[in-house]
Amino acid sequence: MSADRFDAVIAGGGASGLSLAAHLAVAGWRNRSVLVVDDPVARPAAQCWGFWAAAPALLDAAVSHRYRRLGVHAAGADAVVALRTFEYQVVHRRDLRHVVAGLLRRCPAFTLAPGRVGDVRDGEREAEITVDGVAVRAGWVFDSVSASPPTGAADARLAFTGWEIECARPVFDPDVPTLFDFRVPQGDAARFVYVLPHSDRRALVEVTEFVPRHGRPTPPDGRAALLAGYISGVLDGSGYTVGRTESAVLPLRASPPPRSGRHVLRIGACGGIVKASTGYAYQRIHRDSAAIARSLARGGHPFDRPRPSRWYRFLDSVLLDVLDRDPHQIERTFARLFLGNPADRVLRFLDECSPPGEQLRLIATMPKAPYVRSVARRALRRW
Repeated sequence: MSADRFDAVIAGGGASGLSLAAHLAVAGWRNRSVLVVDDPVARPAAQCWGFWAAAPALLDAAVSHRYRRLGVHAAGADAVVALRTFEYQVVHRRDLRHVVAGLLRRCPAFTLAPGRVGDVRDGEREAEITVDGVAVRAGWVFDSVSASPPTGAADARLAFTGWEIECARPVFDPDVPTLFDFRVPQGDAARFVYVLPHSDRRALVEVTEFVPRHGRPTPPDGRAALLAGYISGVLDGSGYTVGRTESAVLPLRASPPPRSGRHVLRIGACGGIVKASTGYAYQRIHRDSAAIARSLARGGHPFDRPRPSRWYRFLDSVLLDVLDRDPHQIERTFARLFLGNPADRVLRFLDECSPPGEQLRLIATMPKAPYVRSVARRALRRW
């Protein structure tokens, strides 16, 4: 890094930082100066992302696996559901970085470099960020690594621990990821296991728990014990070796804190992009990156972006309220959604792009009482 001022600095080289750099590169900023600081200390735990997609996208070259069927197990029911218009896709961070670096090589003033991100300071006319102890000025700073400003307790938290394992014998169906399997001890949270197969012997196996507002996440060693029990008991995967591991706790908020300053914009999980009711973020990050890049290209600022849907935020808040009062309703809800509807209908709903009639048909399949009570509580609080 030789310059001390850039048109934009992107703090963080995870999914959101790499995505924004790629979208800026193709949206009219090719000749602008952009620094992407890949901070290894702030790098998120997740090194691969699973998501569903229905159309080609800018960074499809980074996709390593594509699936047209998903396994689900909840409320005593076991099913493999087919995808019609969607594919479930997987991207590894190393592949995403490689593809984005290829795009940036065509942009002479873009720099992708390692560095330790320090303070981020907003100003009247520009922002300033400290990189490896050196102050760097920028017209815009896109921050994916700083802690969000305190806004009280999160509505819930998502805790996960995942292992890349290799089994001594074939255990997995390499064509069918398991979206959720609730056959783990539930305790005071809603817990399920997610399985992303790479072959019939290799997979990422991850235990995830939705933790109510006032609950405590299971410690990492406790989640590891749950994971080991699932592998040996449910998968019958004795004789496996563990490679890469990942573990984290993410706050979930139906109404995230403000993300915009004068010349600083939080992006990714730091900017509240994670969907509160599912924990998914990858596709939402890319849509947000595209909107930021369009706004910069057309208006010279990053603030002309679609507003989050108040309706879907309300629905997220209802689900998190139900989770807070009765975590075990989540298993019943997931079972009703995926076993009572075509999978594509559910994924459109979770993508926040369902037509109203389809939303009503889907909501009609959910457990009525806990959600009606939650809506009633929220209505009474308004009076």
